[in-house]
Amino acid sequence: MAGVTVSNLVKSYPSAARRATDDISLEVADGEFLVLVGPSGCGKTTLLRMVAGLETPDSGTVRIGGRDVTGLPARRRGLSMVFQSYAIFPHLKVRQNIGFGLTMRKVPAAEWEARVRQAAELLDLADYLDRYPAQLSGGQRQRVAVARAIAVDADVLLMDEPLSNLDALLRLQFRAELKKIVGRLGTTTLYVTHDQAEAMSLGDRVAVMRDGRIAQLGTPMQVYDRPGERFVGGFLGAPPMNFFAATVTGDGLAIGDERLDGPAELASWAGRAVLVGVRAENIEVAAVQRPGWQIAEVEVAEPTGATVLLTVRWATNELKVQAAPGFAAAPGDRIWFRPAAGSLRFYDPETSLALA
Repeated sequence: MAGVTVSNLVKSYPSAARRATDDISLEVADGEFLVLVGPSGCGKTTLLRMVAGLETPDSGTVRIGGRDVTGLPARRRGLSMVFQSYAIFPHLKVRQNIGFGLTMRKVPAAEWEARVRQAAELLDLADYLDRYPAQLSGGQRQRVAVARAIAVDADVLLMDEPLSNLDALLRLQFRAELKKIVGRLGTTTLYVTHDQAEAMSLGDRVAVMRDGRIAQLGTPMQVYDRPGERFVGGFLGAPPMNFFAATVTGDGLAIGDERLDGPAELASWAGRAVLVGVRAENIEVAAVQRPGWQIAEVEVAEPTGATVLLTVRWATNELKVQAAPGFAAAPGDRIWFRPAAGSLRFYDPETSLALA
């Protein structure tokens, strides 16, 4: 196994208005599971392909295990890759598909068989080794692709949206299995997805990407609970973080004619305009009036089973609020709410960056 270091990677395409990756530097520790997440076109797959050797950077370096591999072809980088499409051979049985990389490396027959069987057992494919891909379900085909990547015992495992072709339930099941398998192997892993639930549940750390750069890098809870900029808070979360404009007063926040309590440290910002962020689950809600709570009108109520998601109108703002299961609310009803203590996050209105 080995760590991965990318330094100042730049990649541009002639037809694009901006760089696909814009001076990205990133270090992935030996054995770490790092997830690259972001909207379509943010550069995450381009970054992964440059690590893989499938794209050549305009400038910058890629190191694997301390070795500069920037100019090396993919086959000499000591890594394996799982693609969005299964990319398995329909004319080969599962056994030959799993062992394809070993065949290319001319691994001796006895070792070839042992490693294929080991990978198959790890992915629960031992009973399917003599079947063709057409005889497998979508989830089983994706397992074959992962088993093939694991069998070669590469230093680094790269995955490019490997679960996107699975249905929702199968994706949920396979996600848990994948985390268990990669954790057991301890292989350095870079994983690309646009699915924030995958990013949050799989990664040791998450790199949230936007417009060819890394907007924030940290543990899943760091980037979720304390977004470094408005984009991150608005991208992560279902629903995304609520944002509203406010002015700091001596004892809290002014939002139009409304007043909201804020932390004591805000006093030093008196008179300053801020952008306030708060998660839907961090807003307490009540059906009856409570002293000091804010009043809002329900626009939409969406029971989801685990919660009731309310869209409410407060002052000139639309907020998403999560209430307990069974909370009775209908459009036009009035509810009372307050943000939980310590749950407000503050951003500069001009830069959208988090304020200290």
